[in-house]
Amino acid sequence: MAQVTSEQQILDALKAVRDPERDNDVVSLGIISGIIVKDGNVGFSIEVDPNHAERMEPVRKACENAVHALPGVLSVTVVLTAERETQAAPAAPAAPAAPAAQAKQDTRAALPGIDAVIAVASGKGGVGKSTVAINLALGMAVTGLKVGILDADIYGPSMPRMLGIGGRAVSGDGKKLEPMEAYGVKAMSMGFLVDEETPMIWRGPMVQGALEQMLHDVNWGPLDVLVVDMPPGTGDAHLAIAQRVPLAGAVIVSTPQDIALLDARKGLNMFRKVDVPVLGIIENMSYFMCPHCGERSEIFSHGGARDTAAKLGVPFLGEVPLDMEIRETSDGGRPIVVSNPGSPHAKVFRDIAAQIAARIAPGASERRAPPRIVVQ
Repeated sequence: MAQVTSEQQILDALKAVRDPERDNDVVSLGIISGIIVKDGNVGFSIEVDPNHAERMEPVRKACENAVHALPGVLSVTVVLTAERETQAAPAAPAAPAAPAAQAKQDTRAALPGIDAVIAVASGKGGVGKSTVAINLALGMAVTGLKVGILDADIYGPSMPRMLGIGGRAVSGDGKKLEPMEAYGVKAMSMGFLVDEETPMIWRGPMVQGALEQMLHDVNWGPLDVLVVDMPPGTGDAHLAIAQRVPLAGAVIVSTPQDIALLDARKGLNMFRKVDVPVLGIIENMSYFMCPHCGERSEIFSHGGARDTAAKLGVPFLGEVPLDMEIRETSDGGRPIVVSNPGSPHAKVFRDIAAQIAARIAPGASERRAPPRIVVQ
C-alpha cells in the first residue's frame, strides 16, 4: 500500500473540503497549520475564530475524513485552535484588562497546591488502563509522595470500585467538594456523585463542565502528583483536560497487539499535538504465566509497545503481565500494590511509578502554560 509521505498530499486532499459560510476550501483560506505525518499517523490544526468554533465542527470532521481516506493513513487527529486570533491581538503599552473569558481561562489554569498533573491514557478501551492508573498512583504513594487520582471517565467511572470506596462526596463549605480517600490516596470520580448504574447521557460541553468542577472545585490539598485516569479514545474529555490543566506529561497504556498499538499511537500523537510531553508507554497484558505449569504464553503477542516506543522516540516504561491476581485485587477494591506489596507484579508497578516520578520535575504543572484549544 502506498504511504502518505508529504504535507502536499495532505493539502491536496483538504482542498476538497469547503467552509460553506465563506464559500472556499480550507487550504485556500489558510486555516490549516502544523501538519505532522509520521508512520501513517497524521495530525494538524484548523485555526478558527473562537466565536465560530461550533459551526466549524462539521468542517473539522470533514477534514479528518478526507485525510483518513488517503492510502496508508492509519489515524488522523484534527483539533480546532484559536491561536491565530491570539497572535493578531494588538499589543498596547497600557493594555486594558483581558476579556472575561480569557481571564477565566488564565485564573483556572493552575491547580493550587498540586506540583504535577499526569494523564494516564489509551487509544482504546479494554487495555486495562484504569487498573494500571490506580496501581501507579498507589506505587507513587507508598514511596511517601502525596498522591491524588481523578477518574475522568464520566461515562464509565471505575475508581470507586477499584479503591473499595462507597458513599457520596460531600462539601464542607458548600463551595468545594472533599475528595474521598483510600490507602493514603485522595480520589474524585463521577461515581462518588451519582449511582453506579445511572447512565450519563451528556454532550461534550457537559462533560467538560463536570471535569472542570472535579479538577478545580475539589479540596485536593497539597499533592505532589495528581494522576488523571483518562477515558479511552481521544475525545472531548482529553481536549478538556489538555485545555484546562497544564499537564506535566502523559503515560500511554497499550496491549501488545497491532490493533491496540494503532490506537495507542493516535492517543500519543494527540498529546504531542497539544504540546503535552509523553512520559512513556506501558505494555499491559504483556504475557501470561501459567500458575500451574509455569509456562509463559504471549496471548496478545509481545514487545509491540517497546517497538512502538523506540520508533516514536519515547521511553518504554515496562511490561505488566496478564494475571488473575491483578484483575481480582482491582475488582475487589484492594489493588495489588497494597494488597500484596511483596509480589513480583506489585514490584513491576512500583518500578514504573518510580520512573514516572523521576520524569516529573517539581512544580512542572505551574510552569507549563496550557494550550489554547477551542472545543465545542
